[in-house]
Amino acid sequence: MSGVLKVGTRGSELAMAQCGALAKRFAGEVELVPITTQGDTDRSSLQQIGGTGVFVSALRDALLDGTVDVAVHSLKDLPTGAAEGIELAAIAKREDPRDALVARDGLTFAQLPEGAKVGTGSPRRMAQLRAARPDLEVVDLRGNVPTRIARALGDAETGEGADLDAVVLALAGLKRLGLDGKATDTLELIDFPTAPGQGALAVEVRAGDAASRKAVAKTDHAATRAAVEAERHVLAGLEAGCAAPLGAHAEVADGMLFLTASAYATDGTKRLTASHAYTLDERTAAEYAEAARDVAGRAVDELMEAGAAELIHERPAG
Repeated sequence: MSGVLKVGTRGSELAMAQCGALAKRFAGEVELVPITTQGDTDRSSLQQIGGTGVFVSALRDALLDGTVDVAVHSLKDLPTGAAEGIELAAIAKREDPRDALVARDGLTFAQLPEGAKVGTGSPRRMAQLRAARPDLEVVDLRGNVPTRIARALGDAETGEGADLDAVVLALAGLKRLGLDGKATDTLELIDFPTAPGQGALAVEVRAGDAASRKAVAKTDHAATRAAVEAERHVLAGLEAGCAAPLGAHAEVADGMLFLTASAYATDGTKRLTASHAYTLDERTAAEYAEAARDVAGRAVDELMEAGAAELIHERPAG
């Protein structure tokens, strides 16, 4: 590919860091182009503004109008439906998908005192926190990663004190910013299954742009793609948006694709879970795709039969 590959990303510190690290693996010379999205400027809760596409639409517009050649997204922000004129060229190898706790005084989740204030902007995390610890006060929280950390640990630069006891963040984001040392606990997937696609990065190009597709091709990771596609099929099958109280985690291990998906009541009083597996033989792209559809389809059927639709589309109180 001749010329500079223009790579669009959100302008947040985390987005620039993770995109910059990935772009080093693209072929040829690259230029990062920060794009401001609705999710970056609107500080309303994700439940109010609707999570689907708020961090993605502006990047896709820039891709379609030629401002950028490639768009890099946190995969968990990407709507499950196809976007006209755009193709998903690569899904990079996933970082640790788990959630992490950053708490005052080095506290673990179990050590948080009764009534502790824990911040998160994710309806899924809110439901999981309430399910695991009904005694906690869960506080809606937006902002970039350092700002959220400061709400729990205080800000040494400004001298502003903390107003929360802890915050919950994606461990992958902390690692990409070199802030994983701030984590005081890691929340295990069995109790805190994460958002579909969490920890993975998606690379989109314009449909038919063979040069850009070739430039990013080596960043595509087959096992990660199979896992996150299974998770996203669950999201699509339940007709749930990115802000739904839904956790799903899949992984390829021991020659199988494993998937566990859970739907929650927003108040944490109910959880429905389905787990399924698919034995892999050839590990071709076609087989991976079939495995993802199969395990997700069975999980969706089981969850729907158990009443997951009512939980997923439940209107939050207030």
